[in-house]
Amino acid sequence: MAQWVDAAPVKDFLEGEYKALGINGLQAVVYYYEGNFFALEDVCTHDGGQLSGGRFTHGEAICPRHGARFCIRTGEVKAPPAYEPVTTLPVRVHEGMVQIEDPYG
Repeated sequence: MAQWVDAAPVKDFLEGEYKALGINGLQAVVYYYEGNFFALEDVCTHDGGQLSGGRFTHGEAICPRHGARFCIRTGEVKAPPAYEPVTTLPVRVHEGMVQIEDPYG
């Protein structure tokens, strides 16, 4: 059975905003876009840098280092220099909290 970990209160997010969070040793980025939450591992597959700190526009996370773009829904690469997708993480809202499924749980 999945183990869910509280990431942040829903009320802390505004539309089009993201937050970088540590979840049981995993760095994640949670995006709030078009009324839904999406979560990615906070690692650019191009060079291992963090995605957080970069821009977020039209459902795409943009790496602040070299501009690789990733779909926040699927992790799919939308623009190089990355060629491998980013890991997506299961996310849900439960009792007013955004939760991420613990990948180690």
